[in-house]
Amino acid sequence: MNWNEVLIHASSVSKLFVEPQAKAAKDAGELSATAKTHLIETYIRQKYGRHKEIETKPMSKGKKVENDSLLLLSEHIGEYLEKNEDSVKNSWIIGTPDTYLGENLNQAEVIYDVKSSYDIFTFLANANSELDKTYYYQIQSYLWLTGANTGAIVYCLVNNPTEEIEWQKQSLMRKINSISDESPEFKKEWAKKENLYIYDDIAESERILLFNVEKDTDFPEKCKQKVEKAREFLFEFEQKHLNFNK
Repeated sequence: MNWNEVLIHASSVSKLFVEPQAKAAKDAGELSATAKTHLIETYIRQKYGRHKEIETKPMSKGKKVENDSLLLLSEHIGEYLEKNEDSVKNSWIIGTPDTYLGENLNQAEVIYDVKSSYDIFTFLANANSELDKTYYYQIQSYLWLTGANTGAIVYCLVNNPTEEIEWQKQSLMRKINSISDESPEFKKEWAKKENLYIYDDIAESERILLFNVEKDTDFPEKCKQKVEKAREFLFEFEQKHLNFNK
C-alpha cells in the first residue's frame, strides 16, 4: 500500500480535527484517539477491503427519503436541485456533495448537504444548537474541492418511508391483537401514532433548517497538514501490524 496516496473522505475529515486530550500531544500536533480509531478503520478498508457496517433507523430513513428532502429544499430556495452522483477529489481528500446550485459541480455557486431527520424531535433539536462540527468540516471540504464560496447543511423533516409506516401499522395490530387495520380499535390507536411518521400537516417552511457555511480560507492548509499526519500514522501502523509478532 502507498499510504501517501490515501484520500480522506469529506464526511470523515472532522475526525482528523478532533484535538488530543493531553496538552502536550495537542501542542505537538499529534492525532487524537478519535482520529486514530477512524484511521485504523481506514487501514482495514484500504488494505483488506472490509467495511464496517453501521445501519440505524435514522440512517435507513435518510437513504430512502433523500429525494423527498431534495424536493423540499428545491421548493424552499425556488430552484430545482438534482441528486449529485459525481465525486470530486484533490491530492488529499475526496467527497460527493448531495447537490449544488450551478451549471456543474466545478462551477457550483452553493453546495448543499441534506440531512433527513428521523422524527420531529431530532429535527427541532437542531434549531437549538450550533452546527455539528462533523458537518461543518464536511462542507468546508466540499467548498475546497469544488471552489464554491458558500455551502449549507440542510436538515429536512419529511414523511417516513411507506414501508416503515406499514411495518409500524403491522406492529400495532399485533400489539392490540387486531385482525384488520379497518377495525375501530386499530383506527383509534393508529390515530395517536400516525403523526409521528407523517408530517404533511406541518407547513413546509417549518420543516427545513438551513445552516449556511462560508468558506474558511485557512482550511485547506490545515487539512493538508492533518491528512499528512494521517498518512504517517497509516504507514507506521502497517509497520507495527506486520512486525507485531516478530
